Amino acid sequence: MDYMMSILIDKYQLFLLIFVRVSGIFIFSPLFSSQNVPNVLKIGFSFIFSLLLTTTLKVDFLNQVDTNYVVLIVKELMVGIIIGFISYAFFSTFYILGQIIDMEIGFGMVNVIDPQNKIQVPVMGNFYYILSFLILLITNGHHVIIKALVDSYKYIPIGKFYISEATAYQLISILGKTFSLGFRISVPIVVTMLLIDILLGVLSRTIPQMNVFVVGMPLKIVVGLLIIAVSLPIFNKFTGNVFDKMIKEIYVFFKSFVKG
Repeated sequence: MDYMMSILIDKYQLFLLIFVRVSGIFIFSPLFSSQNVPNVLKIGFSFIFSLLLTTTLKVDFLNQVDTNYVVLIVKELMVGIIIGFISYAFFSTFYILGQIIDMEIGFGMVNVIDPQNKIQVPVMGNFYYILSFLILLITNGHHVIIKALVDSYKYIPIGKFYISEATAYQLISILGKTFSLGFRISVPIVVTMLLIDILLGVLSRTIPQMNVFVVGMPLKIVVGLLIIAVSLPIFNKFTGNVFDKMIKEIYVFFKSFVKG
């Protein structure tokens, strides 16, 4: 403990910069951005990670960068926020997936209050988001995110961050990729609901006395929930695919700062 405190006192400037980057990640990361996570816990984790990194990183940054210290703080915060944004954007795929499914099976007008973020979210979107997050924890995916945090100092040393055209384009393209992922996994339900709509349309022409709305709504809900239940075993694979793409994009962001 005394050793840790002595390092903290000797390298307080380095510690503060590392603390800012780590805190930036926690602002947007899927786990710690939740309002249900106490601020004390967020600060505590940021402090512990920063202290560990301060003791392991061999950086004489004051002799390597020619920048005002306040500017360094802003740069480090931006690095952390971008990493957290990338991870949050890919986890938003499950909200997109849920929104599409809700519209198809008849839950489009029903939203629930997400107690984590204090916003209205689709019913199935909230279900898929929580399920994917549990899968992430069970498969130790959070360890990979921590490793990416450590690797960020190898690719983006303190004071070397800058906003480039490639970085801006990557962040914008990520939004399109998350929508594409959400839509692709929803295709089976979308196609099935389309076939049901066609079937109901044919029945309404052949049996005019049948109330299509009364029959169609419960039918689409039941069939939709059955497809969701059947597809749950392969959802683990889809979650792994989303997580792999998220990590890949984080490292693409890192490597954009490696010249040559």
